[in-house]
Amino acid sequence: MIYRRGTLVAEVRTESTSRVALLHLDATQPVVLDGTAAAIWDLIDGRRDQADVIAELEATFEDAAGQLAHQVEDFLASLEAQRLIEAAGIPG
Repeated sequence: MIYRRGTLVAEVRTESTSRVALLHLDATQPVVLDGTAAAIWDLIDGRRDQADVIAELEATFEDAAGQLAHQVEDFLASLEAQRLIEAAGIPG
């Protein structure tokens, strides 16, 4: 699946860009992403599919436990459930 950032999502970054706060305009509480979560957010661009995101993270972060792909899938599902991202299409 290819994801893009939600059209009704406001974003605020720290100067270092290591933290990002997101707020869906219909929500009452922001979501703050830090570290790997913020890195995943940066990769969500409407062009990369889930496998591309995972591959880029595997090139950057060590995955000794072999859980990265599963954790990314769960995180993307969480962002989608909060309407922070939306499906942009199916690769191929």
